[in-house]
Amino acid sequence: MLCFMFPGQPLSRGTEPADDAEYQTIRKLALDHTGLDIHDFSWNGEPSSESVALQVYGTAMSLYRRRVLSREGNRPQMIAEHSMGIYAALAAGGSIADSDALELTFRIGGCMARMAETGDYALGCMVGLTLEPLLAIAENNGVFLANHNTSRHFLLSGERFGIESAVAEALQSGAFSAKVFPCDAPLHTPLMEASAECLREIVSGYRYAQPVVPLLNHIDQDFLAASEVQDFLLRELLLPVYWEKSYQALRSAGGTKLIEVGVGDSLKKYNRWIDSEAARS
Repeated sequence: MLCFMFPGQPLSRGTEPADDAEYQTIRKLALDHTGLDIHDFSWNGEPSSESVALQVYGTAMSLYRRRVLSREGNRPQMIAEHSMGIYAALAAGGSIADSDALELTFRIGGCMARMAETGDYALGCMVGLTLEPLLAIAENNGVFLANHNTSRHFLLSGERFGIESAVAEALQSGAFSAKVFPCDAPLHTPLMEASAECLREIVSGYRYAQPVVPLLNHIDQDFLAASEVQDFLLRELLLPVYWEKSYQALRSAGGTKLIEVGVGDSLKKYNRWIDSEAARS
């Protein structure tokens, strides 16, 4: 069974795609609905943050690659999503239009960018520790679990000074790697409640159709119904991403061929890690 997997925000721009008709269509949609020219990262009008540009770019490239895959005859029987990959995933499932996916990405990104005006936030990427000591480190430093990608790959999110302290503690505790990355807002944590009113107003302004392809959510691994989408779009910004559980659920549901539809191959790497651990156990 073929499954499309939609990753979240890339950390940087990927390799430029072929300058074909599909790319130009998505480029124009992004420019018209967000003001960003994804080709050169220039803004038509007031510029937003680098994080917002990468978020729009990530959604746009997922939409582009999905069109290319469809043109080649690839039709998924399931869809999965990770973090802000939800917007492209909803478009791929027929719940919203491509233009709405881009607009939602931009507007929600802008809401998060405004949090950076009053706070200093960061992500901590932790590799090598297991969940229990990782959660203890998060609690010790006042930060939160944001992504549970594999049994030994996690993202923490919160205020920068707490993340920097957590990274130092993780390295002292035997982590293979622990790095700090800047971000506009503490995505996938309870701290996002500070922007809940802004976020709720955005997601309530769209209509969501029933996905024509089953779409697995990354919180509790259920398939989303149209009536659940609006609530999920708010919940997922305040709660962690559980990719390991999502991948296992895809396999249990019959997923045999999984294609990452977006920039990079982070989800493929997580999947290989999860499979290799399963093979050793």
